[in-house]
Amino acid sequence: MATEALSLDDDSKARRGFLLALGAYLLWGLLPFYMKAVAHLPLAEVIAHRIVWSVPIAAAVLVWAGRTADFKAAIRSPRTISMAALTAALISVNWGIYVWAIAVDRTIETALGYYINPLVSVVVGALLLGERLNRLQIAAVVLAAVAVAVLTVEAGKLPWVSLALAFSFAAYGFFRKTLPIGPSQGFLLEVLLLSVPALAYIVFLIASGRDHFTTGNAVDTALLIGCGPVTAVPLLLFAFGARLLRLSTIGIMQYIAPTIVFLIAVLIFGEPFGGTQAIAFGLIWTALAIYSWSMFTSARKA
Repeated sequence: MATEALSLDDDSKARRGFLLALGAYLLWGLLPFYMKAVAHLPLAEVIAHRIVWSVPIAAAVLVWAGRTADFKAAIRSPRTISMAALTAALISVNWGIYVWAIAVDRTIETALGYYINPLVSVVVGALLLGERLNRLQIAAVVLAAVAVAVLTVEAGKLPWVSLALAFSFAAYGFFRKTLPIGPSQGFLLEVLLLSVPALAYIVFLIASGRDHFTTGNAVDTALLIGCGPVTAVPLLLFAFGARLLRLSTIGIMQYIAPTIVFLIAVLIFGEPFGGTQAIAFGLIWTALAIYSWSMFTSARKA
């Protein structure tokens, strides 16, 4: 009976974790709509408000979760502060490229970037952590490289938006593992560090009369404030959901968001999607199918 009760408890946790993570990926997938709504506003101002308005939400969740003691210990550690400053810089670069790309109608490239990201993370793990790749993983990485080469030849230049998003987020994930605190504490520490220059920039804009927060219309003000929730809520949902799920489940679920972004870009935003892009995405989807199968079989063996 005890074993049966434990199994039911595990199933309940897994179900709750799945719903939390699904909510995060659905919100991330729909984020291009919000970024389109703020596309008429200056990029730096959007990023600054995205940071500042994330702070109260992250702080409230930390207090609700009762993890303030861990956070207080973290801010007394110079090493933790310096590593959080690095991860904060990486995620702000990622955010900046993402917001800019959607504003200039390059949403398809953002979807490609987040499709490539898990494969880049595999390569980073192999090169920097000495993790061994199996044959299926090597094949997946090779197919992704071929897809990038196809797009490069067709456009005459590297798909830098996709690569920058993939590598910046992979680097963020790599260094984020070095922070000796949980995801919610780490997120609050990152946005707190970023909020110092972000708040100073907002004050400068207001003082010079060039801001859209106090001088714009009510819609612009609401959109700038809303940048916080649309940033913080999915990140925190994912942080709590990921703790209750197997890595293989998360690995498969992470394709939900870029798939939604891709469909929005093509079907709603009407961005061009020709034969070369179809070949490249076909290669990426094949690579991800191989990679997912590799993760699934490894998890079953474990």
